[in-house]
Amino acid sequence: MSAVGAVSSCSSLRSCVWLLKPGMQKMSSFGLHTAARCAAKDYYEVLVLGGGAGGITMSARMKRKVGARNVAVVEPSKTHYYQPLWTLVGGGAKQLAASARPMESVIPTGVEWIKSQVIALDPDKNCVWLENDIKVSYKYLIIALGISLHYEKIKGLPEGFNHPKIGSNYSAETVEKTWRALRDFKEGNAIFTFPNTPVKCAGAPQKIMYLSDAYLRKTGKRPKANIMFNTSLGVIFAVKKYADALLEVVKDRNLAVNYKRNLIEVRADKQEAVFENLDKPGVTEVHQYEMLHVTPPMGPPAVLINSPVSDENGWVDVDKETLQHKKYPNVFGIGDCTNLPTSKTAAAVAAQSGVLDKTISLVMKNKLPVKKYDGYTSCPLVTGYNKVILAEFDYNGQPLETFPIDQSKERTTMYHMKADMMPLLYWNALLK
Repeated sequence: MSAVGAVSSCSSLRSCVWLLKPGMQKMSSFGLHTAARCAAKDYYEVLVLGGGAGGITMSARMKRKVGARNVAVVEPSKTHYYQPLWTLVGGGAKQLAASARPMESVIPTGVEWIKSQVIALDPDKNCVWLENDIKVSYKYLIIALGISLHYEKIKGLPEGFNHPKIGSNYSAETVEKTWRALRDFKEGNAIFTFPNTPVKCAGAPQKIMYLSDAYLRKTGKRPKANIMFNTSLGVIFAVKKYADALLEVVKDRNLAVNYKRNLIEVRADKQEAVFENLDKPGVTEVHQYEMLHVTPPMGPPAVLINSPVSDENGWVDVDKETLQHKKYPNVFGIGDCTNLPTSKTAAAVAAQSGVLDKTISLVMKNKLPVKKYDGYTSCPLVTGYNKVILAEFDYNGQPLETFPIDQSKERTTMYHMKADMMPLLYWNALLK
C-alpha cells in the first residue's frame, strides 16, 4: 500500500493556482477528523482507496458532491507526508517535521476514515476486502493507492541503511541519512542513482546531486569530490528542452553522467555500489563511494498486481483522458497507481483531480465524460539552494508552461515557489 500518506515528489504552480478559489472558499468547512475505525458501515456511495494527495483531494471533492456521510477513505497510515519537500530535507534546507501532518487532520470532516489496508478488489461485485476479512461495498470506487518502493530488490538493502554514508530521499526513514552523508562527506565519489523502473518524479534523483554539489562548494570540499549520476535511462530528462538545460548545468559544474547504469547491489560495509551495464547484460561495474544516494526500484502496490482493475503490469487501467476505468464504468483511478502515460507527480494529481471530478459528475448523471486530461505534469528541477528549472509538459513531452518566460532557465523565484509557496498551496488548497 503506497500511501504512508506520501505523495509524489513534484508540484507546480499551474496545477494548484486554479484550486485556490474553490479551496479557500470551502476551507472553513474542513477541520480535524478524529474518528478512525475499521469500518463504520459496510456500504458507501463513494469509496476512496488511499490517503495520499489523490485520495484526500478526491474525498474532499466527493464530500461536496454526495455528502460526507456517504464517503469513506481507506488508509492504514497515521501520517500524511508532503514528499516534495524531501529533496530539500535531504539537502539540509528543510526539516522532516515540516513535511508531515497527522492523517486525521487532512481527512475532510465527516468523511469516514477506515483505518485499514485493502487486501483485495472485487469490481464485479462492487466491493473491496480489508484486513480481518471485512467487506465494504460501494457505488463508485476511486483508486488512489500510489506507488510502492522496493529497496529490497537491490541486494544489500534495506539493511545497508544501517551503515553511514548512504541515504535516500524517497523514504521518511532514510531521507535524513542523505543529509548526514552529505554533511559528513570528506573526499571521494558521491554517487546518485536512477533505477530501471517507473519512479515518482523522474527529476528527483538528480535534484539531490545538484544540492550536494552546491553544499560541497560552499564548504570547500568540492575539489575532493567526484560527483556522478548513474542512471538506467538513456537521457538525463525525457523532455528535450529541459534535458538540454540540465546538460549545461552538468557541464558547468563538472558532474559525470553515466547512462544505462542500474544499481543492483550495495556493499555498505565496504562502501561499494555495484551497477549493471544495461547495454551489456551481465556486465557489472563496482564503484567505491564516500556518499551514495539511492533511488529505489518502484512498482504498483501488491494488492493491484493481478487484480481485475489492473493492466498486465499491475497499474490501474484507466482511460488516459477521462481517468475512468476501461472495463468498470463506476471505477476510477488517479495518481501514481494508474497507467497514465505521464510522469508520476503531485502536479499531475492536481491536474487529474479536476478532470476526474468532472468525469464522475457526468457518470453519476448517466452521461458520457467530456473533460479531457492532457497529461499535464510538472517537476521543479532544483539545481541549487536558490535555483530551480520549472519543467512543465504534456503527454507528448511538449512544454506546457505557466509563465511567459523561458522556464528552462535557472531562477531564484522558482526556487522560492518550490520551497515556500507550494507547501502552503498543498496543505491549504489542493487537499481541500
